[in-house]
Amino acid sequence: MRKSLYVFIALLLLSGAILGDASIEAAVKAKTYKNCTELNKDYPGGVAKSSSIKNKGGKTKYKPHVSSELYEANKKSDRDKDGIACEK
Repeated sequence: MRKSLYVFIALLLLSGAILGDASIEAAVKAKTYKNCTELNKDYPGGVAKSSSIKNKGGKTKYKPHVSSELYEANKKSDRDKDGIACEK
């Protein structure tokens, strides 16, 4: 009885891990925003490709969110091509 309970719990945990991976993959897809106004509602400082990138435009009001996937999805909004989309 006790052994079968452990097997049942292990199977539940395993099935949850497998299903959890599928939901994580769906969440990883980066959202594409229509314009900078929409992107800045969620990320006021814009989105940087990496944390080592410096802003060419000078000092900004907000620190950018760092995400290479999100940056690549919204690359069209990086007007000055400095690696930060929609910086403020």
